[in-house]
Amino acid sequence: MRGLRPQAVAARIGEIAPGTARFVDQWPTGQDVEILPPVRHALAEIGVRYLFSEDAPTLLPFASQLFVAREVLVRPSRWEWPRWIPTPARRFRTRQQVAFTNALRPIVRRRRSSGRPGDDVLGQMLRPSSHYGLLPEGAILDTLPGITVATFETPSRAAGWILLHLARYPQAADRVAAEAALLPADPAATTSTHLDCLQYTQALVREVLRLHPPSWLLTRRAPRQTRLAGYTIDAGSTVLVCPYTAHRDAREHSEPDQFQPDRWLDDSGSPAKPGIFLAFGTGPHGCEGAALAMAMLTLLTAQTARCYHVSKPPGPEPGYQVTTLEGLATVGLRLRATLRS
Repeated sequence: MRGLRPQAVAARIGEIAPGTARFVDQWPTGQDVEILPPVRHALAEIGVRYLFSEDAPTLLPFASQLFVAREVLVRPSRWEWPRWIPTPARRFRTRQQVAFTNALRPIVRRRRSSGRPGDDVLGQMLRPSSHYGLLPEGAILDTLPGITVATFETPSRAAGWILLHLARYPQAADRVAAEAALLPADPAATTSTHLDCLQYTQALVREVLRLHPPSWLLTRRAPRQTRLAGYTIDAGSTVLVCPYTAHRDAREHSEPDQFQPDRWLDDSGSPAKPGIFLAFGTGPHGCEGAALAMAMLTLLTAQTARCYHVSKPPGPEPGYQVTTLEGLATVGLRLRATLRS
């Protein structure tokens, strides 16, 4: 999708950065806060605005409800119902999807009839492409609900782990803060050049995603018979890929269970690729929103460390919960922000 390509994201960093700065400004200091809800709200605002620009305020409430519906759908149940049975959770999800589509439809028609599709992702979809021509309205309405939720669903899970690591590893947080000190005072003036200078911050984000990939299980279907690791995979078979275990394979990463952001940097501090990285999938079926997610997470990490020391309350280490689409989330995570002097 054109609007989610790395070069498109790079051109709009100045629209992404203010949302991460607002999250930091709104974090109550000096008290333990359950951090995932405000993180999710901040990233939802950023993601929906990236997709729909001035129409984002209209669609944000519907996007938030669609996320809730997806979470309700996968809550543990005593019964495993066939997919064709309209359970209350499935009916709720359908209602929220219809509500989102009904809110989006007049926006699509208004933009098309005005001849001003816009420069955001929706605008890109409304323009004809050399490969597909002009997308029909139905294709746009069918595609955008899932993309909308995806812009903040997976990044929110990842952000919880990242903020927890800022609390666990204060020296690493100090290095991020030192990099972030060079960001513009006005977040809207942030450019892709500023983002590229956050080398250690990006390395820290990648290292957290390596240890705690927000989607720990991926599925792929084999289009033809093939051999994989000595096994024959028949055409049409579903193959399960587990980034969590792949990322902790000592053949790919030395000391794989250790938190070492520097593994992603070479001796000069430039980006390096030490081993396999599947946090966003890979190949032609990798996540189209990877560049947007990395930009949001890097800027959120940098802005947080620049302003705050992050700590966690005493007690047992936070655990995780499997959420939508086999995601690992730090549900119930509480953290405290203290202003840096």
